[in-house]
Amino acid sequence: MEPPPATYQVNGAAIRAIRMRQGLALRETARAAGISRSYLQRLETGIRRRMRPDTYAPLRNYLGATDDQLLALEEPVEKR
Repeated sequence: MEPPPATYQVNGAAIRAIRMRQGLALRETARAAGISRSYLQRLETGIRRRMRPDTYAPLRNYLGATDDQLLALEEPVEKR
């Protein structure tokens, strides 16, 4: 069994779209997920792209979303 990743790369636009589609306020969603409003806003705008599992799971659960909806594809590492 593999250990969970240290962080998840999330799709901020998808987080925002799901939240807005459900009519949820930024502050309400952040509070329910146990994160700050500003942190959620930075995720949604792409300023922040990674979340720890202990902050990601409550947000995913509150939104009723799946990993397929919220996780971004990992960006390939460039070789030099």
